[in-house]
Amino acid sequence: MSTTTVAPLTIQDAETLVAAAHSAAEAAGVTVSVTVLDAGGHLLAFRRDDRAVLISGETSTRKAYTALQLDTPTADLVDAVQPGGLFHTLPTALDRPLLFIAGGVPVRRDGRLIGAIGVGGGAPEQDHAFAVTAVKALA
Repeated sequence: MSTTTVAPLTIQDAETLVAAAHSAAEAAGVTVSVTVLDAGGHLLAFRRDDRAVLISGETSTRKAYTALQLDTPTADLVDAVQPGGLFHTLPTALDRPLLFIAGGVPVRRDGRLIGAIGVGGGAPEQDHAFAVTAVKALA
């Protein structure tokens, strides 16, 4: 059995993610907050545009945390927390900052989960697109 070491998410990676997400949002005329967490859920980078709504800081962080913990883009989880959905009770069952709104995306390197990015401030579909753009910029 061989063990492959995968480089962790670095501060340089986090800065690349933040810059790419902000560039995508700026190009769309949207002000956002961006949060990057490492694989352990620790904050690596955060930036809120001056004019972004204040709650976007909290939502970006919760989206990143949710994407990391479930290793799935939050956009793919929205239906799962609706009545009758697989995770319907999950948002209230845990004392954790989960948020099932599009905008959180896991970050992988060589197929391994190394962190997550969360974007808040735009419409959910916009936030998701900005986060995906950022992850692609890291590849």
